[in-house]
Amino acid sequence: MQAEIITIGDEILIGQIVDSNSAFISKELNRIGVSIYQITSVQDSRDHILEAMATAGARSPLVIITGGLGPTKDDVTKHTLCEFFQDELIMDTDVLEHIELLFKKYISTPISDLNRKQALVPSMATVLKNSYGTAPGLWMKKESTVYVSLPGVPLEMKYLIKDRVVPKIVKEYERPHILHKTILTHGLGESAIAEKIETWEDNLPDFISLAYLPNLGRVRLRLTAKGNNKEMLDKTVSAEVEKLYPLIGDIIYGEDDEDTIEGQIGKLLTQKAMTLGTAESFTGGKLAERITSIPGASAYFKGTIVSYATEAKIHLLNVPKELINKHSVVSEEVAICMAKNAREILKTDFSIATTGNAGPTKGDSDAEVGTVFIAISSPKHTFAKQFTMGNERKRIVQKSVNKAFELLAKEILNF
Repeated sequence: MQAEIITIGDEILIGQIVDSNSAFISKELNRIGVSIYQITSVQDSRDHILEAMATAGARSPLVIITGGLGPTKDDVTKHTLCEFFQDELIMDTDVLEHIELLFKKYISTPISDLNRKQALVPSMATVLKNSYGTAPGLWMKKESTVYVSLPGVPLEMKYLIKDRVVPKIVKEYERPHILHKTILTHGLGESAIAEKIETWEDNLPDFISLAYLPNLGRVRLRLTAKGNNKEMLDKTVSAEVEKLYPLIGDIIYGEDDEDTIEGQIGKLLTQKAMTLGTAESFTGGKLAERITSIPGASAYFKGTIVSYATEAKIHLLNVPKELINKHSVVSEEVAICMAKNAREILKTDFSIATTGNAGPTKGDSDAEVGTVFIAISSPKHTFAKQFTMGNERKRIVQKSVNKAFELLAKEILNF
């Protein structure tokens, strides 16, 4: 089954907000076998909305619309829906009671006629009750196409999709099964991976497709299978994934998008009852941020020392000034000293240290922009590696964080 998404709002088109609604809707519909054919963002404009609805409806049997259902004059979606369906607005007493109850219980400002007008709905619409807001969802049908209009507020939209829209789609439509399986890799580019798995990819069954999704030192391999037999899809995809491990098992660190390399590191440290600390310079706490995003990280992560300036490396990490003068603050020797001292200061089993030049100027070092050193210290040994990460600041930092986790994961696995 195919669907389209239309997001309404000038704020999306001028870049004031990011359209996260479409990503959520796509993911939820995909879970129940609905493929998204196209996503369209339009202005709060009658003509633009009408055109988008007509075009989407001509292609797809299901169109999800978000935004433009507020109480102010710039929200025109309901009036445009009436024009599209040759319908009129009527007062829904259940919605009105709900709005009045929300104001009575949760909103300090008095309810106005403008707020009450949100209970006006197209007479042909099936109303989808919005327990978290004043604007209801609307389910309308024209010929063979269903149009679902939802508020743009993410909390309200997510509730309506999960509790109202998805159950109704499941009940009213027959859909194929769509199964996704994502293999997470690091340390090898997509072209190099493609060469290693070329024969395997060429022999995939016709109902399974493969996509390469590269991102700063990582590549996700997403398998997508479509069919009517869910059990057969599960078994076949699992069998194909098993064939991948002998080919690229050394660079696979997990499966599915919910599994991250920092999450895998956390599991390994927990299993081994070992601890971790970080000493960060140009990464500015990004390593610690990613580590502490994992629930339960306090069991193995002891903390970080963000020694951004040279003076901080000397005074907080006890890096000898003479070492910096001899080798430069961006050097293998300084990175190793940072990692060793961080492990001792924080009293951990492992530590990561980063020092480098992320630009745009060279700072306290003569190292070229993009030059970084990443050090790992363990009870067995300490080492540092040099990398060249390009010339764009954010990219340098992100690639370095990814590489640091890759090095640490390998070190823990070999311990």
